[in-house]
Amino acid sequence: MLRRLVMLLLPMFVFGACQQKPATPNDQNQELKPTMNSSPQKNILFFGNSLTAAYQLEPEQGFTHLIQEKIDSLHLPYACVNAGLSGETTADGKNRINWVLQQPVEVFFLELGGNDALRGLPVEESGKNLQAILNAVKTKYPNCKIILAGMLAPPNMGNRYTQDFKNLFPELAQKNQATLIPFLLQNVGGVPALNLPDGIHPNVEGHKIVAETIWKHLKPLL
Repeated sequence: MLRRLVMLLLPMFVFGACQQKPATPNDQNQELKPTMNSSPQKNILFFGNSLTAAYQLEPEQGFTHLIQEKIDSLHLPYACVNAGLSGETTADGKNRINWVLQQPVEVFFLELGGNDALRGLPVEESGKNLQAILNAVKTKYPNCKIILAGMLAPPNMGNRYTQDFKNLFPELAQKNQATLIPFLLQNVGGVPALNLPDGIHPNVEGHKIVAETIWKHLKPLL
């Protein structure tokens, strides 16, 4: 029964997660502030959609801030910068990336693609946009370490689309020598107790689990 529930809710969770209004310039100015108050030594830039932006939660409840707390507890010289923007597609991200790269980046975390699949956008185009984002990062900061968050397409898009979309992320990770998180919402997507009442976005407890998933891949890079 639980497995059936997960299959029903997972597509909505993954791809309905980004429905807020676009950010204003003031929003963008705020999003690029580190989550810690002290001067950062090295930046970890989280670039994504409403999952990164911690939809309907306080900033300190989202996974970006939770990871900052882990970093601070270990006295590591890193500051997490939340550049999540609800509603973002890979094309939007491609258009925004140069703006957010104004400050030095030591680790770049890319979480985009879910909205593309929700809209049924061609996987090939999504791949080109993601590659353009990665190219911009590597061009400006050649030594930057990259983490790519994998996502899944809804099954109603058809077997070929869902498989092509699933394969997109490991292919990009291998091509760009990036660390791959196979599925960002592992153990959270489709679990009612870990999501907001809309059944789509992670709640406080859900973000804690997502933070642990990310931390397993991020910690070895620091």
